[in-house]
Amino acid sequence: MGFVGFALLVGATAAMATQEGVRLWYPSLTAPPGTPPDAAFPVVWTGLYVLMGVAAWRIWHVAPRPAAFAALRLWGWQLLANAAWSPVFFGLHAIGAALLVLLLLLVLVVATLLAFARRDSLAGLLLAPYPVWVAYAAWLNAGFWWLNGRPFP
Repeated sequence: MGFVGFALLVGATAAMATQEGVRLWYPSLTAPPGTPPDAAFPVVWTGLYVLMGVAAWRIWHVAPRPAAFAALRLWGWQLLANAAWSPVFFGLHAIGAALLVLLLLLVLVVATLLAFARRDSLAGLLLAPYPVWVAYAAWLNAGFWWLNGRPFP
């Protein structure tokens, strides 16, 4: 299951690269209502990375090669956007720019989900929680932006 391992590696790398911002800067921010406890984020993201990886693995094994490559290219782009968010938010402290990254990520995730669902309904279902969480993350990010001086980008 190389796709699962790769997705988890991307998430772990982004998390490790931004530990200082998470530990020192993030607690200084005013959090919007509905912000979950910090311990919820790694649990949810780990689950989502596993689902992403399994969905990609299914596309690799079920879809005809040209169709699989097209869908997996989208998967790669969304994973890249996903990996970019943490360094922008926690590393650069660029809350407004991080919101833009999340909006791009949401578009890419929905496109990936649709591409996967056209090729394998189970792969599409596996991705279904992902855009919901990204939309929620964008809402939280917008709240952090609004409550913390609206720096932009």
